[in-house]
Amino acid sequence: MTTPQTPSAPQPATLPVVRLLPKANARAIRHGFPWVYANELVTDRRTRGLAPGTLARLEDENRTPMGLVAVNPNSKIIARMLDQNPETEIDQAWFETRITRALALRGQLYDQPYYRLIHAEADGLPGVIIDRFGDTCVIQPNAAWADALLEPLVAALQSVTGVTNVLKNASGRTRKLEGLDDASVTVAGTTPEGPLPVPMNGATYMADLTGGQKTGLFYDQRPNHAFAANLARNGARVLDVFAHVGGFSLAALANGASSALAVDGSAPALELAEAGAAAMNMQDRFATRQGDAFDVLTALRDEGETFDVVICDPPAFAPSRQAVEAGLRAYERVARLSAQLVAENGILGLCSCSHAADLAQFRTASVRGIGRAGRRAMLLHTGFAGADHPQLPQLAESGYLKSLFFRL
Repeated sequence: MTTPQTPSAPQPATLPVVRLLPKANARAIRHGFPWVYANELVTDRRTRGLAPGTLARLEDENRTPMGLVAVNPNSKIIARMLDQNPETEIDQAWFETRITRALALRGQLYDQPYYRLIHAEADGLPGVIIDRFGDTCVIQPNAAWADALLEPLVAALQSVTGVTNVLKNASGRTRKLEGLDDASVTVAGTTPEGPLPVPMNGATYMADLTGGQKTGLFYDQRPNHAFAANLARNGARVLDVFAHVGGFSLAALANGASSALAVDGSAPALELAEAGAAAMNMQDRFATRQGDAFDVLTALRDEGETFDVVICDPPAFAPSRQAVEAGLRAYERVARLSAQLVAENGILGLCSCSHAADLAQFRTASVRGIGRAGRRAMLLHTGFAGADHPQLPQLAESGYLKSLFFRL
C-alpha cells in the first residue's frame, strides 16, 4: 500500500525556461532582488502562452541558470524568484523549510501565537501573507503561483505550526492584478463562528477573520500602538482616527488613558472596537463616532474639542506612483485638521501605509500640514512595522509603513 502524496509542482527537469533581456539587471536579481518586470524578459509566443503561476527556470542573456521562478505573463511582475537553485522541487517539504524558519523568528519575538507568520518576499514566499490567530491562520495567496500550489502550502503550514483552521482570504487589489478570483473560503478545519479575541499590548482586540478588512487585524502597527499607549498612560484623553477595530485607542486605555474616542467610516469595525473595550471592562471610558474622517475632524474642531493624544492611521492614500501627488495632499490635510485638535504640549501621531510615498515625502507633507494648522512641532519618534513584518532590503516596497509622533 502506497502513501498518498500531497500534490507538488512539476519536476525541474520538465520546466520551461525563460530568459532575461540584455538590458535586465541580472546582478540585482542574483543579489536578492526578487522580481523580474515584463520589460526585462524575453516574451516570445511560448512565454506569453504560459499559464499564470507556471514554474520556470530563469536564465540570464548568456543562458546561465539563475534560479527557479514563478511566471505570470499577465502581470507587470512577470516572474518572481522562488529559489536560486534552478533544480529545486517546490513541494510540501520546500514550504515546510520556509515556514519553519519564519516560525522560529516569531517564537523569538512573541510569547503568544498572534502575529504575521509569513510576510511575502522577506520570508521567502513571494506574494504570500499568513497571519496567525492562535490555532487559526489566514492566508492571502496574492500571487498566481501560490494560488495554484495552495494545497501543499496549507499542508506544510499545518504540519509545522499545528494550527487546526486555515482560511483563504482572496480580497485585495493585488490578486486582481494577478488575474485571480476573489472567493474567500475555509481550506482546512472550521470557520470561526464569530470574531476572535486577540491579546496585544495589554489590550483585547476582536478580529473578524471572515468579514473584516484584510486578514482581520493589522499586526503591523503593534510597536506603534505600544509607543502611543505609553505616551497616554497618565490619564490622557485620546482620539483615534481611522481606528478600524480600535488599534491605538484600546492600547491606550489598557495602559492608563482616561478616555478614548474611536472614529471610523465602518460601523462593523467600530462594533468590533466596542466589543474589545467591553472584553477589557473599559466600555465606560470608550466611545465611537462613525463618519468620514475629514468631516468628523472638522466637526470636532468646530465643537471646540481637544485631546492629549491624537492618532491618525488612514488607508493608503498613495497606493501607486501615479497617486503619490494626490496622496501627499491628503496626508497634509489629515495633519492640518488633526493638529488643530491636539492640546498644548500634546501628542500627534500620523501614519502612512503607502509604499509609493517614501518617508521623506510623508514627513514633509505632515510637517506642512501641522504648520498650516498654526502649530509648532518637535518630532519625537519615527516608527515602522513590527518585526513580524520584516523588510527585504533589496525591495523598497516591503518597507511600506511609517509612523511619525510629534509633540505640538
